[in-house]
Amino acid sequence: MNAPGLGTAVGARPAVAILGTRGVPAAHGGFETLAERLALHLARRGWPVTVYCQHEVERVTRRFEISQWRGVERVHVAVSQKGPAATLAFDAHCTLHAARRHAICLVLGYNGAVFLPLLRLRGRKVLTNMDGIEWRRPKWNGAVRSYFWVSEWIAAWTSHRLIADHPAIADHLATRRPRRSIATIPYGGDPVEKASTAPLAALGLVPDGYFVSIARIEPDNTILPIVRAFSRRRRGMRLVVVGQLDAGNAYHRAVRAAAGDEVLFPGAIYDPVTVQALRFHARAYLHGHTVGGTNPSLVESLWAGNAVIAHANLYNAWTAGPAQFAFHDEDGLEAAIEHALHHPEQLGPAREAARRQAALHFEWGDVLARYEAELLALATGTDPPVAAERQPMARTGHAAE
Repeated sequence: MNAPGLGTAVGARPAVAILGTRGVPAAHGGFETLAERLALHLARRGWPVTVYCQHEVERVTRRFEISQWRGVERVHVAVSQKGPAATLAFDAHCTLHAARRHAICLVLGYNGAVFLPLLRLRGRKVLTNMDGIEWRRPKWNGAVRSYFWVSEWIAAWTSHRLIADHPAIADHLATRRPRRSIATIPYGGDPVEKASTAPLAALGLVPDGYFVSIARIEPDNTILPIVRAFSRRRRGMRLVVVGQLDAGNAYHRAVRAAAGDEVLFPGAIYDPVTVQALRFHARAYLHGHTVGGTNPSLVESLWAGNAVIAHANLYNAWTAGPAQFAFHDEDGLEAAIEHALHHPEQLGPAREAARRQAALHFEWGDVLARYEAELLALATGTDPPVAAERQPMARTGHAAE
């Protein structure tokens, strides 16, 4: 199944295989966007690049199919399972396929870490982005948490190098591996200088007439407290909660039940033009994530020049910077919302600070160059360049709480 030329150097650039995402082009989330941007960047610079892509089917008639996309090889892996079982089956087949190829393996996430030792046994170099601390998420039961805890250790010790997307994640990984084995590289984003208002009109919204939350609707993203705090009274403004709601999910039902008539649930939106417009024209972006590292949605809100109201924790503090607004609980969140409603003059400086923060930490060119440096160091057996780490802030911002 090897594609012509894969595994051979082009201008001293070795082959790279990217595993762990649903594939490219990106359509699902931060890891897919990273995979797409990095694959295209490396391909332009002469690296042979393969990205594994998940293809769910009713019955597998052909496990692997190969296509070319913008200079990147895609290996489409067919799986017939559903849900988490499909992800595990996909990871297993990707690992078996990649183990037969002479390529550096960049693994995004550690959900399938149980299969990574095979790559080491076959002599492959492995660079793993360790994502967030998955086993701490309250949505998982004890068995799933135990699986992720073990998987984190397997990935940490199977990989040659680890990537943390946030200084706090690097600190955590340093309890698993020596710090010299860990690089801190966040996500990137693109500046948004303007956006169409047509997607707003389609949803019955007007610029600066709504707050927006864009996240998976899960307990660790504080969606229910956000909806409850906003719905305590009428605001004369909308709250747009972007994310998939399932009537069979008890948490989702509780979120809907808590919502007042000013809350809008447009569902999951993946159209980039619509998402960009929702960010750009919002009064403020509400970010309730409590677990994880540098969140791609928060990074994109900074690039869109959003004033940010974020849950006060180390992850959000470092990402959003000191000029944004913080909350610890529902009362603090309501106070921050009221502050944004009645003191709009303070939102301008926050929006300007958001763009400065984005340019300082989250520029795609810098992010991709650092990934390339890590891959090249693994290929050549040299030490990767040491990047200056930005220190976490003590808190997210200064909102009334």
